[in-house]
Amino acid sequence: MIDSTAVDPVQACPIAPVVDVVFSRWTTPILWTLNEFGRQRFVELERRIGVITPKVLTQRLRQLERDGLVIRTYYPEVPPRVEYEISDLGRSLAPLFHSLAEWSPNLAKVEEARRHYDTHEPAHRRP
Repeated sequence: MIDSTAVDPVQACPIAPVVDVVFSRWTTPILWTLNEFGRQRFVELERRIGVITPKVLTQRLRQLERDGLVIRTYYPEVPPRVEYEISDLGRSLAPLFHSLAEWSPNLAKVEEARRHYDTHEPAHRRP
């Protein structure tokens, strides 16, 4: 039987699809790097991000290109050259990233809350 009271997930939280696109693993560092440093070749991008594997970077770049957030330009030279840049759509996320950067000092408070939580066992968590 179908629950007629079930709410469409998008209606329940309209930002959820945005979070899925923008904050999937590696998307933010890739877009941030392309926004900060401009058009880059694969190796430059990989070097700037640091800990990402070539396979994962390739997968994420393909998805970001598919989503319209990154532009891939192929140059038929010998050897072939490929460059990536953030699209206007990707660049439109800059205010969101700026807001998150402004919020980042609160991470110290998050860490403090975690330490407090981990060292104090409230009554409702006792067996």
